[in-house]
Amino acid sequence: MQSAKRWNIAPPHPKAAELASGLKTSPLIAQFLLNRGISELAECRKFLSPSLKDLHEPSKLPNLTKAAERIARAIRDGQKTVIYGDYDVDGITGTAILWHAIRLLGGQVEYYIPHRVDEGYGLNSDAVGQICDEGAKLIVTVDCGVTAVEQARVAAQRGVDLIITDHHDWKQDRRPECHSVVHPRLAEEGVEAYGNPHLCGAGVAFKLAWGIGQAHSGNARVKPEFRSFLVEATGLAALGTIADVVPLIGENRLLAHFGLGGLKRSELTGIKALIASAGLSGRNLDSYHVGFLLAPRLNACGRMGHARAAVEMLTSADAARAGEIATELEQQNRDRQALEKKIFEEAMEQVASLGLDGDDCRGVVLGAEGWHAGVIGIVASRVVGRLNRPTIMVALTNGEGHGSGRSIPGFHLARALAACGEHLSASGGHEMAAGLRLERAKFEAFRQAFNEYARGLVSREMLTPTLRIDCVAELRQLNEAMVRDMARLGPFGTANPRPLVCCMGLEVVGAPRRVGKNGEHVQFLARQNGVTLKCIAFKQGEVSDRLSTGVKIDAAVEPTIDEYNGYRSVQLEVKDLRFAL
Repeated sequence: MQSAKRWNIAPPHPKAAELASGLKTSPLIAQFLLNRGISELAECRKFLSPSLKDLHEPSKLPNLTKAAERIARAIRDGQKTVIYGDYDVDGITGTAILWHAIRLLGGQVEYYIPHRVDEGYGLNSDAVGQICDEGAKLIVTVDCGVTAVEQARVAAQRGVDLIITDHHDWKQDRRPECHSVVHPRLAEEGVEAYGNPHLCGAGVAFKLAWGIGQAHSGNARVKPEFRSFLVEATGLAALGTIADVVPLIGENRLLAHFGLGGLKRSELTGIKALIASAGLSGRNLDSYHVGFLLAPRLNACGRMGHARAAVEMLTSADAARAGEIATELEQQNRDRQALEKKIFEEAMEQVASLGLDGDDCRGVVLGAEGWHAGVIGIVASRVVGRLNRPTIMVALTNGEGHGSGRSIPGFHLARALAACGEHLSASGGHEMAAGLRLERAKFEAFRQAFNEYARGLVSREMLTPTLRIDCVAELRQLNEAMVRDMARLGPFGTANPRPLVCCMGLEVVGAPRRVGKNGEHVQFLARQNGVTLKCIAFKQGEVSDRLSTGVKIDAAVEPTIDEYNGYRSVQLEVKDLRFAL
């Protein structure tokens, strides 16, 4: 049995033993740190013991101080402020952060969330006009707006100040003219670049809330009540940061670390309801719980209904209403999962019928009438997981197409769409995810153009996914103390993956056992030099047919702690395996 993935095993680092001695930890932990570019002893200690004191000052974010002072003035003068947030988790949580901050300081604030299908992403001129008509004196965007040139003009013509907070890509020659643009990657002449270019929309909102507190108090130190709110708000920022799949390094990791810890203790009514609906009350939460259990519930609201209900739950809802919304989100998430499964099956049938899984196809474009525009992005991710090719899914209706795509490492999706722009009405996004609109009549031409563009950039080697492995380890090294120390490297996610180790020459002990509702997983015991550990391979049930007592395998594994009936033991989650040579 040979793996369908390339195993890229990092060589032993010459400094691992010395660093492990200085940290008084396992050489494996030292290797994990070194593989992540963290090499100095003091730097490693700081990484293993995060502190909120290491967050960057809000004033270092371009234009934040100017924006914060304008919002503080609106609060003092009783001017109505409207937060215009995006409909995904990042926008929802960022909107909630600013709403709570302004309310806590006595401001008059409302929010507006566009409908994903009816209005689409970002600011739209009709909504801006409506907000102005309803008496707003200030509009603050969250997670959108950096390309909203025409919409900024509408606000300016109505005499309403517009503050844009965003983290997406923009065009240098088309920047909105507005009160201020707060963005972690904006470069200002003579100003030092912000220390975290990967801040997400909720992260920017958190920093702006902090700046508003400073501007309102007239001091770098915010008032105690507001400081307590900021600590609470790290939970909302963590939800947005993890859900938006930004690199979990530096400041992002700090927000995720403290936010995850704070979610369990959160006093926010909506957070309590969300956690309870997922059956996680009282539990310590990690990035898995956010990415796969909490965030999908918030996202389902925007995909299957209207995201303003999720914002209501996290802002103004009382306990009864928050519980009611959380129940609705749970049902919408189930509906989303069923619809996603159906569309994925139809997509794979289309792939087979069109021969899009062959070597000559390097970019996949799929489309159909009746596909739900709110879930095609998730399905695109699943197709990429199956084919390992950049994939665009297009929902066709009424002579138009709304598309969403996902990419593979090394292929910049937003640039690819720009290169095929003659066939599109609009497009935008970033390297790994992007969206588009097109006329139905241009769909086939776009499909051909995208595949031709991808053929020139996606090599045969890129079609085979790479498994990046931290080191080779023996079972005796994978003890409970090491796994506990390994947890201190989290939260895990993009740019800070969960450590993956390779164990060579393991002997399968006893008959493997298929587990799960439909036998989709497989459990077995593995032995090496007298040490035996439990192994589980999720979604790899078919592997059991090729394993038997005495078979020797190499396994790429994530060591975890399994708790059952009060008993703790090390268990290896098998990500890939092959017969030992």
